[in-house]
Amino acid sequence: MPRPVAPALPLHHWTVLSLRPRGQHGALRAAARRLGARVLATSPIAIAALDDATARTALAAALAADRVLFTSPNAVRAAMRLAPLRPRRDQTWLAVGDGTRRALARAGIAAIAPARMDSEGLLDLPALANVDGLRIGLVTAPGGRGVLAPSLMTRGARVLRADVYQRQAVALPARQRAALENALLAPEHLLLVASSGEALAALLAQADATALRRCAVVAASPRLADAARAAGFTRIATASDPRPAPLLQAAVAAFATPDLV
Repeated sequence: MPRPVAPALPLHHWTVLSLRPRGQHGALRAAARRLGARVLATSPIAIAALDDATARTALAAALAADRVLFTSPNAVRAAMRLAPLRPRRDQTWLAVGDGTRRALARAGIAAIAPARMDSEGLLDLPALANVDGLRIGLVTAPGGRGVLAPSLMTRGARVLRADVYQRQAVALPARQRAALENALLAPEHLLLVASSGEALAALLAQADATALRRCAVVAASPRLADAARAAGFTRIATASDPRPAPLLQAAVAAFATPDLV
């Protein structure tokens, strides 16, 4: 008796385009594999840790604040290169999302993270509700929307910002560029994961933008969905959670229809 044919996985004809910095594609690759997709890793931005007197002084002030807030796992890693991370008993440490919380946990630090993993979710946390007169250390990088600092200052907090790394646009290596050009021959089956506005802009600056805009996009937040729309993309889904598995599930719900798989 012939064996029954296993149903196809929902993204089995798709290629997922990851724009994460080099060395940070693994989690998305594993999540894509579970859904039948392959990952094309391109890295149009790089993470550069800052190591100068300005960064060290700013970080020391931020780490001494009443609340200490990290905006990404990269911020945790860069800060650890500059100074020991040692919370005081009277401090509260916060993370913008679960990945950042786990990065702090690996350093032995218990941090609070919101269920909604973005600036708005962070601002809804009780620990940031009544901050009038408090010092809040913001460990981060240049760029982004700049929502956190102005909102916290409006609530009466004194924000001590420490930029500990920066994102830099970099040219795609020849092998990545060739792989991307080949994938863009069938853009209807290419899923671009938008988790950084800087990375999206850097990719558009050096790829075939016309073909790229025919790809499907899954955005890690409404802000990034708006950025993709403004850049000319039309097939856009927005995830409610920026982690790899929920991102790809949002793409399955939006794009994995019978005529596309």
